[in-house]
Amino acid sequence: MHMNLAKFVIRCLVSIAAALAVSGASVAQTKPNVVILATGGTIAGAGADVTNSATYQAAKVPVDKLIAGIPQLANVANVRGEQVFQVASESFKNDNLITLGKRISALLKRSDVDGVVVTHGTDTAEETAYFLNLVIKSKKPIVVVASMRPGTAMSADGMLNLYNAVKVAGSKDAQGRGVMVVMNDEINSGRDVTKAINIKVEAFKSPWGALGMVVEGQNYWFRRLDKRHTVNSEFDIDKIDSLPLVEIAYAGGNVNDTAYRAFANAGAKAIIHAGPGNGSVSGTLVPVLRALRGKGIQIIRSSHVNAGGFVLRNAEQPDDKYDWVVAHDLNPQKARILASVALTSTNDSKELQRIFMEY
Repeated sequence: MHMNLAKFVIRCLVSIAAALAVSGASVAQTKPNVVILATGGTIAGAGADVTNSATYQAAKVPVDKLIAGIPQLANVANVRGEQVFQVASESFKNDNLITLGKRISALLKRSDVDGVVVTHGTDTAEETAYFLNLVIKSKKPIVVVASMRPGTAMSADGMLNLYNAVKVAGSKDAQGRGVMVVMNDEINSGRDVTKAINIKVEAFKSPWGALGMVVEGQNYWFRRLDKRHTVNSEFDIDKIDSLPLVEIAYAGGNVNDTAYRAFANAGAKAIIHAGPGNGSVSGTLVPVLRALRGKGIQIIRSSHVNAGGFVLRNAEQPDDKYDWVVAHDLNPQKARILASVALTSTNDSKELQRIFMEY
């Protein structure tokens, strides 16, 4: 009798253990699969001393070490990393954008990938995020993440930023919101966000407000992006192998035409005029820009106003008469990205203007 009872208890314990094992496996299987694509930047940087938060070497720490430094990532996703580049982002080229975009596109076509995180330098993170927002045809979350301080600094922000980025990339409620930039607990649209200051962790801001916040691993959403992006975009990274040359000429008081002529001679297909205020153009520049437009170079008026320049068509300048394009609310660096992508499919100024208003 005692022997039978003992066997019964053992069978019960074995059954419970098996059930727990199955349950554990089920839980593990429900965790999202997130791929971290590393490109370098401050988030992979190192300083000589813990007090070095602005003086350091970027792009030093490999992705596997970044992941290993945050064991808590395993609690929210099945994470693996790939080292795509190891560069400071101010050195990003168009070829880097295309290589990165094609890799993301390939990954998101796989059923075993639920989201992608891109670690990036802060200097051009907004440009890469906007490029991906235009050309990746997927609803799956794509999150660009960076840090203002290297991991060796006191109060380094990279670990929490990366943790939050993985959490957002693996979240179903983040699907279909376009490419996002996650830093300093904020979820910003890659279309709107810009680096507003270079010595604070709250460096990245959107003139029209954040999409949401991440608080202790929970996403809170405030708005959606109405502009066309990702699956609703007419552009597709799988069909883009190169980008035409588009340059930015910065204009202020006492500006001359040297940069504009040099860019034209170098083969630029479009020049972004980064003007003050409403993309204003000095009277001395108007004849030059009109002449360049007559040679087939697109002239796109943008504003270098930091907090959200808004360029109105036919205000300040008769854009219809001069056949110029206005960048709407896009800053000069984002206008360059959109012009580069748009020129892969059209060189018609009216089509370009439509694209600038829709994206």
